[in-house]
Amino acid sequence: MTVHFIGAGPGAADLLTVRAVRLLGEAAVCLYAGTYLDAEVLGHCAAGAELIDTQGLDLDQIVGHCVRAHAENKDVARLCSGDPSLYSALAEQTRRLDALGIPWDVTPGVPAYAAAAALLGTELTVPELVQSVVLTRTRARSTAMPAAEALENFARTGATLALHLAVTRIRPLAAELTADYGTDCPVAVVYRASRPDQLVLRGTLADIADQVEAAGLRQAAIILVGRALAEPQRCAQSHLYDPARDRRHLPETAAGPVSQP
Repeated sequence: MTVHFIGAGPGAADLLTVRAVRLLGEAAVCLYAGTYLDAEVLGHCAAGAELIDTQGLDLDQIVGHCVRAHAENKDVARLCSGDPSLYSALAEQTRRLDALGIPWDVTPGVPAYAAAAALLGTELTVPELVQSVVLTRTRARSTAMPAAEALENFARTGATLALHLAVTRIRPLAAELTADYGTDCPVAVVYRASRPDQLVLRGTLADIADQVEAAGLRQAAIILVGRALAEPQRCAQSHLYDPARDRRHLPETAAGPVSQP
């Protein structure tokens, strides 16, 4: 018996990994967060599998279902929205499972920021403009942020920001980021990327709050901020594909020698 923590991706049933689909089809119990998943994702579960929506459960109740499944020798698929490495409470759950001697593993999923960037058709790192992406969140009704991770500290770097769990604070966030990014800095807010009701709002720090409030967005949205979101008219060319790069000593690939023109 194993508890499989599975990244459900941004919610679309066809964006799960091959491994995730296989594990879902084998598990007798599936714990999932109904708030962020399309019902079609559960179509990958085995016929007769026990489906448990965790959105109304606390941590003790969730782990309790794992304990029961362990006693019954039933594999558990624990679906996490996005990727389990971000904001999934993975550490809290696995610590308890370790203490109880219950085996577990992790299968990654498509993270929300990647799904949002794909929908925008945007690369978040542009040569010589921005080469870093900061994945972070803000505090509303949630656990406190470490003091050193104040948003202004990240903003000073000029990196592309991917803000999770922050859409309800879009107006004060825009005002806070303006000092470092400028009022004309591009912003995109992507709601429920990859799902039928997905919505993309594009603007700048000057007007994005008005758009978000007019749309009434309250959850399931990611905010992307940075100069990489603008059309890169004069961006530098990546060294990887530069014609001037010396390719004479590239290593062989798994498919055989690298051919040279």
